[in-house]
Amino acid sequence: MSTTETLRALAADDWRAATTHAFTNALADGTLGRDTMAGYLQQDYLFVEGFVRLLASAVAHAPRLADAVPGAQFLGLICGPENTYFLRALEALGVPQADAAAPETRAFQALMDDARRSGRYEIMLSVLVVAEWIYLDWAAPFEDKADDLPFWLGEWITLHSGDGFEGVVAYLREQLDAVWLDFDDTARADVEATFTKAVALERAFFDAAWAGFPVAR
Repeated sequence: MSTTETLRALAADDWRAATTHAFTNALADGTLGRDTMAGYLQQDYLFVEGFVRLLASAVAHAPRLADAVPGAQFLGLICGPENTYFLRALEALGVPQADAAAPETRAFQALMDDARRSGRYEIMLSVLVVAEWIYLDWAAPFEDKADDLPFWLGEWITLHSGDGFEGVVAYLREQLDAVWLDFDDTARADVEATFTKAVALERAFFDAAWAGFPVAR
């Protein structure tokens, strides 16, 4: 079992809840209400700035150029197609960008900011691996349904599935698996705490999205 698989096992209950969630199931079968999706996207878009800063910092802290290049390429995807998707989807759903973050959003924003400010590559990777691997795990089983859905649902699935995104997750996991070998017990405990907290916060965010974030108008 790889290091990242072991870390996932430490958070098995929250991981399973996040990746087989009623929210994502409804998104994939097309029954998710427009307002529910709109509130979710408004809140999720508030993560993009912090995520970009965290990913860029991880790229800057990568041990070698070869370790940095895939992260830099992924940064372009976030700033390009994914950012454009948010703007198109919010416009199609008839809602603006949100100004106010919900408590669940603020909690994950704070975790990303703490990871970036730590200056520790392994802590940044702990958050990045969770954020992307959870999305791959829930989205991949629904990849073949995406074309039959409105784009604001289907495209969210395709952005988080397929060979390209699988490669991103594999890269992030490989980076964390590799640096783990150099850690002492204290550093490993820090990674475990960050990883499991990130999983719990992802679950909490999906729980709040399913309950329905207030939609900014």
